[in-house]
Amino acid sequence: MRTVKLEEMNTSSWMAAGFDTAIVPIGACESHGDHMPFGTDGLTSHALAVKIAEACEKTFVLPPYYLGYSQHYRHKPICVSLSNDTQVRVLKDVLTSLHHWGIKKILILNGHDGNIPCAEIAARDVKVMHPEMSLAVFDWWTILAKMVPEDTFEIWAGFGHAGEVETSIGLALFPDLMDMTKARGQIPTRLDPFVKEIWTFDEITAHGASGAAEKGTVEKGRIIVDAVLSYMTDYMRRFEKEGLVYNPVDALDYPDHSAD
Repeated sequence: MRTVKLEEMNTSSWMAAGFDTAIVPIGACESHGDHMPFGTDGLTSHALAVKIAEACEKTFVLPPYYLGYSQHYRHKPICVSLSNDTQVRVLKDVLTSLHHWGIKKILILNGHDGNIPCAEIAARDVKVMHPEMSLAVFDWWTILAKMVPEDTFEIWAGFGHAGEVETSIGLALFPDLMDMTKARGQIPTRLDPFVKEIWTFDEITAHGASGAAEKGTVEKGRIIVDAVLSYMTDYMRRFEKEGLVYNPVDALDYPDHSAD
């Protein structure tokens, strides 16, 4: 039986499969309120990564990675966090290990906000070391505003940590670990939409969740999953086939629009 999960393969089956592209799913271990598991971010990123890879030909998925930078979520039990520096080093080690085995097309599929700068720094540093590599970072929630119907979410555009969006995708991907009888969160009133404000989570909510967790549904979760898969399956098939090719227009051939 074909699997795309690296932890389920052996040397013979991995080599026979002819993989040349990898997805690295990353998450965190932190409170997601009383209704979602600590490993929500890794569970989500890994489940999405597997579904994407199964729709491709030469893409495999690394084991789920449940530790990230989460110090800003440590006001509720239980947060197990790496430092930013450690997270960057871990990701660089993973990327360079894959490079050693000839895997030069790699997507980091991120499920946690605290990992965003770490993943970008690690990928950038490895790209500079190995310019022949094609490296990309994808935070799965970023496409939802453009990929789901405008009326899908009821409150705060679905935003929040363990809020409407994340609760919904949990119900769709790992329902046995969800307890909607305990779903609750708070919505902050003064977060600026354009300025990157640096907060700790106790300033946002008294719970382990923000947003409207109680509005999450499995139906909304399926819409989210379908949106992510629709976009990323096309992206990864192209990525798998070509890597990252930008084909910049040569300056001498670039059309002159000065008179426009």
